[in-house]
Amino acid sequence: MDRPDHNEISRVWASSERWSGIERPYSSSDVVRLRGSIDIEYTLARAGAERLWELLKTKPYLQSMAATSGLQALQQVQAGLEAINVSGAAVAADANDAGEMYPDEGLYPVSSVPNVVRKINNAFRRADQIQHSEGKSDIHWFAPIKADGEAGFGGVLNTFELMKAMVDAGAAAVSFEDQLPSAKKCGHLGGKVLVPTSEFVRKLVAARLAADVLGVPTILIARTDARNAELITSNHDPRDRHFLTGDRSTEGFFVTRPHLEAAISRCLACAPYVDLLWYETSEPNLGEAREFAAAIHANFPDKMFYYNCSSSFNWKKKLSDAEIVSFQPNLARLGYKFQNCSRVGLSSMYLDLFRRSRKYREVGVAAYAALQDEQQAALSEGYHDWKHHSFVGTGYFDDVARTIDSASSTTALTGSTEERQF
Repeated sequence: MDRPDHNEISRVWASSERWSGIERPYSSSDVVRLRGSIDIEYTLARAGAERLWELLKTKPYLQSMAATSGLQALQQVQAGLEAINVSGAAVAADANDAGEMYPDEGLYPVSSVPNVVRKINNAFRRADQIQHSEGKSDIHWFAPIKADGEAGFGGVLNTFELMKAMVDAGAAAVSFEDQLPSAKKCGHLGGKVLVPTSEFVRKLVAARLAADVLGVPTILIARTDARNAELITSNHDPRDRHFLTGDRSTEGFFVTRPHLEAAISRCLACAPYVDLLWYETSEPNLGEAREFAAAIHANFPDKMFYYNCSSSFNWKKKLSDAEIVSFQPNLARLGYKFQNCSRVGLSSMYLDLFRRSRKYREVGVAAYAALQDEQQAALSEGYHDWKHHSFVGTGYFDDVARTIDSASSTTALTGSTEERQF
């Protein structure tokens, strides 16, 4: 396939619905100059981004939860979720390249999230190979993955390189936030320090440039923590000065007023450069979400939003049962097309592990026998891990072995316990 030249890239940017309303402060000639002489195709990232964009445009809204392993993501896809979230908080806690348990404070190596994305895509690829080799096509395994770029792990060049790593791993969408990387905190912790609006915009431009250089229409999401942050590194940007109190912290940071108006101001500045906007909030507040959406849509009527249905919220303390049930559909009607609840899967997994462990301590292997009954009952719901050897590919590699040697006597499933008992 011929590589598009700068004229073709410019034509697509100007005419494609995908890029409607998106601004780039660089030219297609810049992209061509920076992309190198060899055309490398990032198939999973491209397919994921294109599928995610189609889903965002055609579905009322998308739901996702966090996954830190391929098997977790496979269960989510089997259950019908159409997108996967690789959360920085989840990776920090239990899936980072340092092998440490960290809080959500940007302490883990920058390679961690891309490597989890790659691991999940590898699991999708194996599940797809198994299904295809069996002549089936009932599940679309390659769910688009939204990855957490945190605060970019540095400046614009760090952000550029991180975005490239995300694309190389197969991420469909990447979010970046407007915090100071060296002081990064979860949006629901204290001590957050913002960077100036102009610095954040430059990072978003760096991320878009990286995706353009690699030739992938990655979904770019801008997150602001200005609704709750009380510190900012500088007063040089006029858009930020309105919110400054005139005070300084002991570290020399400027004190700023946390306010929805500040979040709106920042998202208005970011909107021309990104696909979705995300303001981090401290509670599930539909009225506030409506005010934010109205302010953005007054200037950018077609802009879509991302919403964090956070596990840090005490949902039943803030909303009635009826309000909880209607919360996500009501958000969707306001334009919040991508809604994530990271720990709905992880927390249920951990709670079940705790309870199964306690039961195993009390009654022994009877606890596992009871679990097998539950697994078998779930088969009718689409659960596949009942035959765990087959699920991870034993039959597929038996097929490979027989293809190499049709008389092979070392295939694994034949004569196995799984074959005889399940």
